[in-house]
Amino acid sequence: MAAPRIVVVVGPTGAGKTRLSLALAERAGGEVVSADSQQVYVGMDIGTGKVSAADRARVPHHVLDVVHPDEEMTAARFVELADRAIADIAARGRAIIVCGGTGLYVRALLLGLFEGPPASPEIRKELTAIARERGTRVLHQELCRVDPAAAAKIDPNDEKRMIRALEVFRVTGEPMSAHQARHDHKAMPLRYSARLVGIAPEREALYGAIDARVDQMIEAGLEAEVGRLRERGFLPPLRSQQAIGYAELHDALEGRVTRARAIELIKRNSRHYARRQLSWYRAASAQPAAIQWSPDPGAVDLADLERYLAGS
Repeated sequence: MAAPRIVVVVGPTGAGKTRLSLALAERAGGEVVSADSQQVYVGMDIGTGKVSAADRARVPHHVLDVVHPDEEMTAARFVELADRAIADIAARGRAIIVCGGTGLYVRALLLGLFEGPPASPEIRKELTAIARERGTRVLHQELCRVDPAAAAKIDPNDEKRMIRALEVFRVTGEPMSAHQARHDHKAMPLRYSARLVGIAPEREALYGAIDARVDQMIEAGLEAEVGRLRERGFLPPLRSQQAIGYAELHDALEGRVTRARAIELIKRNSRHYARRQLSWYRAASAQPAAIQWSPDPGAVDLADLERYLAGS
């Protein structure tokens, strides 16, 4: 049986991916598979920009709320869950839209995973101790020195991925990025027939949208959401609590920064993250297929995508 056709909506945070995926799903009679590494966590709704209950009632969503904030979530597990959701949606004759800003998840879904050398418990223990004692920024600085290409793609707060990249370098003497370059996507077949659509507003418009989005999250109760997570024992240095929006408010609640400064940092860090996302998606070497870019989700030809999903 042929692999189902899917449309994959990508782009930076705040660009309007959710709006486009909802519009396309409603038009094409489809369902959405989330490819967002933060929206997988139960109880992390406002700060991750998770679709509302009302939107989920309109359009079914998958791979949301699949783990608790103290559980591990990997790209491999994402692919397993996404494959299962896609098979289920296809079996019911519905159109499939994948939506998310996590480039690693999208790449893994379409191409499979680069597994690399086996883990070294000793190296991981050493690097984890450094992160605990001196902070993840120290790991990021080291990664910038030994593998700047990998460092440019990994969030400075993403302890797990930084440790893995440094581990690969120490085990093999070769940067992770060099190993990944040999995992040549151009020579590999896609796991699904896919059209990739990217939303990339002009920088000034994107940054304005990000700032407004953060203000809306604060008004919607993001601080209370972080407080509830703390009451349940979900605290830094859990990976989930290092996400943008959560890490800064944990710092504010612990008295390390003021509330106003925390909000400023959420906006700044979100803008920086959006820039890294765009760099990832626009790097041809990182993409499993060509991306059709648009500055505005409202300008995307939904009829064309609907025809593609229908196989016509």
